[in-house]
Amino acid sequence: MQKKEREHLQHYLRDKFKSDVIRVVGRPKKDDSMEVYVGDEFMGIIFRDDDEGEVSYSFNMAILDIDL
Repeated sequence: MQKKEREHLQHYLRDKFKSDVIRVVGRPKKDDSMEVYVGDEFMGIIFRDDDEGEVSYSFNMAILDIDL
């Protein structure tokens, strides 16, 4: 994904969750997804889906039972 997409996604998540500590960063050797962090803690991955010119994003976050 492009730097501009990363910036848009980061702005969207920061605005949606009212938190300036959310970071969206590129993944080494992957160009179809980005990692999401809150501060230094890894939260999940955003995947980009391009279907016939329509682009959507999917955020995948695992929640471990020991974290509950």
